[in-house]
Amino acid sequence: MKNRIKTILIIPAILLVASSLTMAQELAANLPADVSADNPVQNWSSYGGSPGGGQYSALNQINRQNVSKLEQAWVYHSGDVSDGADGTAKTPLEVNPILANDKLYICTPFNRIVALDPGNGTELWNHDPGLDRKNTYSKGAYCRGVAYWSESNSNKAGETCTKRVLSGTGDGRLIAVDANTGKLCSDFGNEGQIDLNSYDYHGEGTISQTSPPVIYQDVVIVGSTIYDSKWANAPDGIVRAFDVRSGVELWNWNPIPEHLRDTVGAANAWAPISIDTKRGWVFLPTGSPSQDTYGVQRSDPIPYGNAVVVLDALSGEEIWSYQTLHHDLWDYDLPSMPTLVEISHDGEKVEAVLQATKTGFLFVLDRLTGKPLFPVEEVTVAQSDVDGEKSSPTQPVPQFPPPFTPQSIKPEDAWGLTFWDKKQCRKQLSALKNEGLYTPPSIKGSVLYPSVSGGSNWGGLAFDPESGLVIINSTNIVTSQKLVPREGFESSADAKKKFGKSISMMYGTPYISIREYLASSFGIPCNPPPWGNLTAINTVTGKIEWQIPFGRKPIAFGLLHTPKGWGSPNQGGPMITKGGLVFIGASIDKKIRAYDLHTGEQVWSEKLPAPGTATPMTYLHEKNNKQYIIIAAGGYPTFGTDLSDAIVAFTLRE
Repeated sequence: MKNRIKTILIIPAILLVASSLTMAQELAANLPADVSADNPVQNWSSYGGSPGGGQYSALNQINRQNVSKLEQAWVYHSGDVSDGADGTAKTPLEVNPILANDKLYICTPFNRIVALDPGNGTELWNHDPGLDRKNTYSKGAYCRGVAYWSESNSNKAGETCTKRVLSGTGDGRLIAVDANTGKLCSDFGNEGQIDLNSYDYHGEGTISQTSPPVIYQDVVIVGSTIYDSKWANAPDGIVRAFDVRSGVELWNWNPIPEHLRDTVGAANAWAPISIDTKRGWVFLPTGSPSQDTYGVQRSDPIPYGNAVVVLDALSGEEIWSYQTLHHDLWDYDLPSMPTLVEISHDGEKVEAVLQATKTGFLFVLDRLTGKPLFPVEEVTVAQSDVDGEKSSPTQPVPQFPPPFTPQSIKPEDAWGLTFWDKKQCRKQLSALKNEGLYTPPSIKGSVLYPSVSGGSNWGGLAFDPESGLVIINSTNIVTSQKLVPREGFESSADAKKKFGKSISMMYGTPYISIREYLASSFGIPCNPPPWGNLTAINTVTGKIEWQIPFGRKPIAFGLLHTPKGWGSPNQGGPMITKGGLVFIGASIDKKIRAYDLHTGEQVWSEKLPAPGTATPMTYLHEKNNKQYIIIAAGGYPTFGTDLSDAIVAFTLRE
């Protein structure tokens, strides 16, 4: 009832403020020099469009001139949806479908693998791995995608499992099924599956799989998802490679130095991995070592944490690595796949790696060496006052491109609908340690801005090979991070009774960690809007071409929305097509939108059954010669949105 009263009170205030707001848009008309595509694709056969990512399609049947004629073609419902009310894990639907073998392949949050007819969305088959749906494992019920492999030996053509779909599961299995029937490939591992937790990960707890495996030739490679801030000696973030036919392990690589493996873990690649198919290199985005917000037990350098690491896909030998953050105390994992592109740099075409971060930086690295193509400086940062903590004295800060999300806030910057709630926010910010980006966690409590949700997150970026533009969506919400002596708290339930916040127990350390979104009593974030942005970055000049507020938040029981200029938190990623369009769901207002790539002007939108907190894909269906835009519209439990099990397809009306 209290929440309802607050909502009713807030509506007039919002409408009053909305009338005086204008969207903060700076649009540039000039385009950068042409560059060649790294791996242009038409049909989306890998997560992110191609093994190297990019979230780009060379299809242009749907373009700026006709996008207004786009309409819903079909909807598929998997049946795998839960709000957690019955104890079943909640179900964000984050899958990026792929098209291969004349079929669309998806995975559901409960790790069922499903094949669909790409022309009408009819289910052709499904494989259920029998996941315990009331066990959330490491991270809950997630599955972002699957991988496809086809036998190169023509003598075996037509045999069972000469075409395979591979997928990970929440309980840490790697599964291979026949791409035509969905039946387990009995020659792979133990009757079609490998229990990854049967391997030694050198720590407490288990690993799970949330992102798709990647495949190079006949090698399938997997990272892992590890529960954040639970165990000091978490499982190590070991990357493993298996023979795609037999399931025999071929190599493994551990990011944790050998002398720390009995006390420290994680630094895992939970986000999607990318492949340079020309060189046979695998690109890993690694995260923070455990514990995420307490580093006393890992004061020795861990150079492979929070790094882009490149390995030989056939042997596991290191090629190069580049660390984007030293001694992570904020859970600023690298959240998305390293994107392999070709850009124009200093008048020459250069093969590059683009890595977006939660902090709002875009690192642009030489693909052959890992050296930054734009200057990166080691900048002095605030130091920890926690006993025994040796925070890094400096952090790497790209000088170009500029940050695509705000990175600092002062108490006088606090925002509110009225003087009263603005004063509330100013008071919250004034009570915290606040020394800009990389303010370490403290017992007093510290500002964490951007939050652990980003900046950029797992949705990553899209790259246009013709213009050299990068499109990134970001969330801009201020939070706090506090360390509390753990004495007297036996479990997270004990801590939540007192604090009622997001609690991480950090077993094996003297503290528990508390994170909180800073908001007024109206539920409005304490930082000024926009709370979500869509940004275009020019990789030729290193400058921002345009940036617009992105997304809207439903209010008043969904009858109204916040003003356009406010933006909203978002999850998922963008897609670019040769038709000069950017497609993106991600926002929590149940909309999929299309924008003009070169101006940021919105040119189309359509309502979805639930927020499309995923990344769209596109393909041309050969049987009817129609281009389709596909998005998973399942909602996002963390944002408290409606949930769904829908895969929605759009095409041009006749």
